[in-house]
Amino acid sequence: MSEDKVVRVGSRKSQLALIQTNHIIDLLKEHFPDIKFEIVSISTTGDKILDKALSKIGEKNLFTKELEVALEENKVDFVVHSLKDLPSTLPPGMVIAAICKRDDPHDAVVLHPKHAGKLLENLPDDSVIGTSSLRRIAQLQRKYPHLKFKDVRGNLNTRLRKLDEDDIYSALILAKAGLERMGWQDRVGQVLDPSICMYAVGQGALAVETRQDDQQTIKLLSKLCDQDTLLRCVSERSFLRQLEGGCSTPVAVHSVITDSELTLSGTVLSLDGSQCVHKTVKKSLSDNDKNQEENGKPYVGIVADELSQHALTVAENLGIALAKELQDDGATEILKVAKATIAEQIIEQQKKRKAENVDDVAVAKKQAAGDDKE
Repeated sequence: MSEDKVVRVGSRKSQLALIQTNHIIDLLKEHFPDIKFEIVSISTTGDKILDKALSKIGEKNLFTKELEVALEENKVDFVVHSLKDLPSTLPPGMVIAAICKRDDPHDAVVLHPKHAGKLLENLPDDSVIGTSSLRRIAQLQRKYPHLKFKDVRGNLNTRLRKLDEDDIYSALILAKAGLERMGWQDRVGQVLDPSICMYAVGQGALAVETRQDDQQTIKLLSKLCDQDTLLRCVSERSFLRQLEGGCSTPVAVHSVITDSELTLSGTVLSLDGSQCVHKTVKKSLSDNDKNQEENGKPYVGIVADELSQHALTVAENLGIALAKELQDDGATEILKVAKATIAEQIIEQQKKRKAENVDDVAVAKKQAAGDDKE
């Protein structure tokens, strides 16, 4: 890549997104100190709609669509995402060219100051926990039936302010990685281990997306790939894709690589947590047939020519196998009911919004006609 070329980097506008994007640029500068990078900040649908839970908005790619449009239109060279925001199926012509070393993927409890030092299990009955994640709600309702859950939207700054000032929430559930990237690790009151709450697919990992035909940028980004993180995330994403789940469905995972063996656990729950299917599978990643697979193939949207294609295939197939085992145990029906319920909620939200708009128009007409001067 020419040293005088300016590489344009797409990012969401939030403080956390810009911290993550600058982190990726700093890593690249360690390898390419003479290349210039320019951040192009873009607002996404998920950033603009802050009065509804993500699952009730009724659109996919809430935090990625506008960034991917900028990629497609060649307005940026690559974009930085939280991997958990990226659907398991990417738009045509797009690939994930790098997944960096994963930060702690677990969820964390941030307590209202009046509850400092407590754990979720110690909070008073009917304490309100702020989260818009169906995955978190389903698991925590199952574990702590004495708690109540309420949507909370906005960026991290906004959500923490609501916790501290509004006196509505006893605690929030947030991704530990995001809190640490913001420098707010001192607000973590409890880290939820997998026995309490398994995490979202890809949580804690940063992904860099680019155009599939931009081999120059793909080569540039390949320097950032962390092998273990990438293999774990391939298995998690293939698990989610086989289930036909998404970030707005109650699906959770946990993965680990030990001594070249990949272990993947997956859980599918009903919205209220009353139904749950869970399995764990494992497979050796040892490469006994290095020439079996061809380089260049995307694995659930991820390209990594530098890694063993055999190991990537094993990771992808392990996720598929786990999903099929859960489907045999009833996951398909559980997700079908959950999706139907979510669809009904979306329709109700749309009807409510439409009625509010009609009322607003009627008021505006009355004001314009002078009928409301009484």
